[in-house]
Parts: sequence; C-alpha cells; structure tokens
Amino acid sequence: MKNKNATKRSAVDPATYRYYIRLNAADNARFLKLMEQVGMTNKSQFIVKRIFSEPFRVLKIDKSLSDYYSRLTNIFAQLRAIGVNYNQVVKVLNANFSENKARILLFKLEKETVQLVTLAQQIISLTQKIGTKYLHNDSEN
Repeated sequence: MKNKNATKRSAVDPATYRYYIRLNAADNARFLKLMEQVGMTNKSQFIVKRIFSEPFRVLKIDKSLSDYYSRLTNIFAQLRAIGVNYNQVVKVLNANFSENKARILLFKLEKETVQLVTLAQQIISLTQKIGTKYLHNDSEN
C-alpha cells in the first residue's frame, strides 16, 4: 500500500531535485552491502529512506540455520513414516505370529523405539538451544 501512495505522490509532486554524492571504494562497498542487506535495488529510494529515517527491514539469512531447518523437516517426515510403519508391523505381528513369538519381536521393536525416542529428545533439545540463541540475538538488534 505504501508503494501506491508513493506513486500517487510522485504523480502529484514528482521528484525533480537531484543531489550528487561521491564515495570512495570502501564507502561504496559498504553502501552496496547495506542496500543488499535491505533487499532494495533502487539506490535513490534507499538513500531517501536512510536520510529521512523511514523504516526498512534488514534481513539476515543464516545458511547454517536454513540447512538445519531443512534437515529437521526431513527428519520429521522420516519420523512420521516410521510411525506409520510401526503400526503396520504391530498389526502384522499380532495377526501372523504366535503370542510368544510376537512378544519377542515386539520387545526388539521396543528397544529400537527407545533409541529413536532418545534421538528425538536430543533433536528437541538442540532445536530449543538454537531457538533460544536466535531469539536472544534478535532481541539485541
């Protein structure tokens, strides 16, 4: 909506005044980096927002966090598949094996499930630590 208002203002009061600035190589690199962080492509609009302290967002993308999230999503999908398979295995064991044989096989399945639960708890703990770290960093900025 701000863009529509800016367009209306431009039509009524077009930006006709020009100002020129000169930057050295280091300042230019810093300027371009700031502009890239904000995600703006129009240098004039970026400068105007900076001069008049208009709000803009700086997005920081942490590649490691993105990788962690994609792997976590993958693990979640695998856990769901294991849950479905687990239910199917229990049904097959109860239907096709004697009670004693089914009990022995279910005991083995239970031991593997305990390991899976331990792994899931470690994943949850790690995710909470990462969440705390990034939430803490956001509140400082």
